Formats: sequence, structure tokens, C-alpha cells
Amino acid sequence: MGYDMTMEISALNEIFVEFYYWITVPLMFLIHVGFCLYEVSISRAKNHMHTLMKNAMLIPMVTITMFLFGFWIYFAGQGPFGDFAGGTTGLPWDATMGSNFGDHIMGVFWAAFLLFSWTAASIVSGAVIERIRTGAFLILAVLVGSVTWMIDAAWGWSAGGWMVTDWGYHDAYASGVIHGICGGAALGILTVLGPRIGKFAPDGTPRDIPPQNPWLAVIGLFIIYTGFWGFYAACNVPIIEFDGLWTATTIYGTPTTLSTITFNFLMSLAGGLMAGYYMSKGDSFWTFSGGLGGIIAASAGNDLYHPLQAFLIGIVGVWVAYKLHYWVERKFKIDDAVGAVAVHGYAGSFGVIICGFMLWGYPALADGSATITPWGQIGGAIIMFFVLGFIPTYIVAKILNAMGILRIPKEVELAGLDYMDNQASAADGQKIINAELAERNASSSL
Repeated sequence: MGYDMTMEISALNEIFVEFYYWITVPLMFLIHVGFCLYEVSISRAKNHMHTLMKNAMLIPMVTITMFLFGFWIYFAGQGPFGDFAGGTTGLPWDATMGSNFGDHIMGVFWAAFLLFSWTAASIVSGAVIERIRTGAFLILAVLVGSVTWMIDAAWGWSAGGWMVTDWGYHDAYASGVIHGICGGAALGILTVLGPRIGKFAPDGTPRDIPPQNPWLAVIGLFIIYTGFWGFYAACNVPIIEFDGLWTATTIYGTPTTLSTITFNFLMSLAGGLMAGYYMSKGDSFWTFSGGLGGIIAASAGNDLYHPLQAFLIGIVGVWVAYKLHYWVERKFKIDDAVGAVAVHGYAGSFGVIICGFMLWGYPALADGSATITPWGQIGGAIIMFFVLGFIPTYIVAKILNAMGILRIPKEVELAGLDYMDNQASAADGQKIINAELAERNASSSL
């Protein structure tokens, strides 16, 4: 009887875990819907279709590359130099990477990671709108979405990752392993890509290019907030204990609860919204972007923070992001169209570092073999933002630029990236009108 009960609980646990991850996927789809709305709202009308299609086409590119090699990198790369010669876990021909009635988890687990990858590429997408070639962007999207972020996840977002086991790195809801690295990656591309025409005056003073549709930006950001419920849940590992208790752990195997992260998610959102509103004097773009920045800043430690800690960290993280955004813009002439480097990169890196002080001494692993420290978090923030974020995209962007395929021609940028499509539609429209007129004249002459 005991054996049968154990088998039943084990089966129930597997079914629950499968459904748990499965339901996070459509919730995280909303993040991408929100990013599409958000980017289109920021871009000017002459670039709307290009902005939308660029963000849409990263979906198939990142999906197929995540299936072919991205997920494998996560399993093979957990040591400092990885173990890429051994094991097939995550490769397309592995038994778990397809129809397999003996494995209920791999498909939904892969899908959760895939939606993280879409988010990673979309973060970069917003920063570079209105001037990058679609082909160049898709190359960079694959680099970030299926390679560099998977390496950082292997190193710092797994119980077996060397940054966790050796440094006690802790980043439960991806302040650094998604947001920090992608903010750094966006900065690397922007450094090479350069600003939009007219962004800076002849004396170097930055000009404001306001959102084309601030109402759509607000809707997009609220949809992103909603999608983050799925993001947070997918960062956990659900468990049914044998006494019948439903609970959860972080991806490191350390304990938390959905109740804990609900408190802290909402409190960090509140702090970020208040800070964004105050810092920007009520500007809608920065107010609602501040809400996202507050969530990101507190995400590293939201498995353990007190709600008031999450609230205050959300406030300070947005203050840091806002100040750094305008300082970098003025000092280095960086044109980040949607504030992605600030909201994701600066707020996320701040969140990783502050976590080391707030949670100093807490276990980084369930067995207590590593503990959270400030130096482990500072080292992790540097690796995420610079080593795996800024440097790879800067190098690849340099290569693409040298080949003349990174940035659109000046005359196309002036006319708008949708110009050719609009011209073709206008020409076809005129031909249809001419055909209708000819048909009408022919009919009236009978």
C-alpha cells in the first residue's frame, strides 16, 4: 500500500509539474505581445511595420536555434568551460526532445526557456529600432537569445552552475541572467550602431523623440506586467511533498512560495511606478517603464525579501536606472530608443549587486554548500552585463558594420523603413483604380 501511495504521489507530481510549466507559456506570450505594442508605440509612423516585423521574426529564428543548439548549451555549459563533448541532453536527436511518453517535462521546460529567450531578444530589439537592418538584428537576436544568455543561465541560473557552486551567485527571478545581460547586449550594439538621425543637436545636446502613441505604450507595458506573472512562476520548480503539501523552490532548489513572490512582485512594481513618476515629473513613458524597472531591480532576491525590502529596492533601482540613462546618453551619445539599457541593464545589474548585501549569508544551494555574498553578486553582475552582454554583441556588431549590413542607408532612414512597402502599395492601389476606371469606361461605351 505504501509503495502504491508513493507511486501515485510521484505520478501526481509529474502531471502537476507538466501542467504548471505549460500554463506559464501562454502567460509569457503576453510579454512578447506587450513588447510588440510597446516598440510600435515608440517608433514613428514611417517605421511601424519594420519595427513590428523585426520583433515578430525573432520568434521563428530564436525558436529553431533554441531547438537545434540553444537548450543543449544550457545543459552542457555549466562548468567554466563547459562539457560540450559529452552528453546529448537538449540536442534535437535526444530522446527527450520530442514525442516521448516516458518524459512529461522536457517539452514544457524547453518552452519556458524558449519564452525567456524571446524576451531576451525583444529587450535588445526595442533599443535599436528605426535604424537597424532586419537581417543584422536577427543575427544578433540569435546570438543573445540562443547563445550568450544560455551560457549565462548555465553558469548562474542552475544548481550546477559554477557561479552558483563556487561564488554563491543568486538571481532567482533573473535580474542579471535575463535583464542584465540583455541590457549590456543592447549597449554593445548601440555603441556601434549610432544614434538616429536628428537625435543629437550639432552641439551634442540630446533631443527628445517622444513616443508616437503613448497610450499604446502604456497598454504594452501593462501587458508585460501581466506576462511577468508567468515569467516569475516559470522561474520556480513546483513540488508536491509526500505529506500532501504543495510548495515550490527556486531554480537553485532553495525554498520559496508563490505567496512570497506575489507579495514582492507587487511591492517592487509599486516602488518602481512611484519612483518613475517622481523622477520624470509624471512622464507616462518613464512612469510605466519605472514599474518594470522596479520589478527587475528586486527580482534577484524576491524569493526571500521582505515586501518592504522589495518596495525600497524597486524605488532605488529605478532612480539608478533613470540617472544612468541620461548620463550615458549625454556623455557617450548613446541613443537607446526605449530605455532598454536602463530599465533592464542598469536596474537589473543594481538588483544583482544589492541582493548580495540584503541576503548576505543565506544559502545559495539547498544543501548549504554555498552562501550568498556581495562579492559573488558583484562578480556575477560584471559577467552578465559586460562579459556575456556587452562584449559579444559589440564584436559581432563591429563585424556586421564593417560588412556594411548593420545599419540602413541614410536615405532609407530619412524616408522611413516602411517606405518601399508603402510605395509598392501605393503603386498597386493606383493600378487598381486605373483598372476600375478603364472597366467603367468600357461598360459605359456599350
